Amino acid sequence: MRTRTGLGFGIGLLQPFPVWAKLPTMEDPSRGQGSGIIETLQNYAFDIVVLVALLVVSSMFIGVCYHAYTRYSEIHSGRSTWGQFGLSVAVGAILLVVGIWLLTTATGIL
Repeated sequence: MRTRTGLGFGIGLLQPFPVWAKLPTMEDPSRGQGSGIIETLQNYAFDIVVLVALLVVSSMFIGVCYHAYTRYSEIHSGRSTWGQFGLSVAVGAILLVVGIWLLTTATGIL
């Protein structure tokens, strides 16, 4: 009997208590709140496009790093040379610069 009472009391303590937390207020977009709902939604869409552009550039960076790493590992197995590794890194760096420039220009047009 004592075990059941203790178990019932323990389960009673596990019941959730009401929490009165507030949700955070919604932030204005980076371009500021517009004069109407349409302009505000356009400003939020601009922020989303900039975030997607950042994700594209970061995935490009990861791709270049992965390719350089695999080329570096091929050097040690004898399937590649240091010249090919340097060329891969140089071309990857140029592609990153061009990609960042294109995405910056594209978000500037918006």
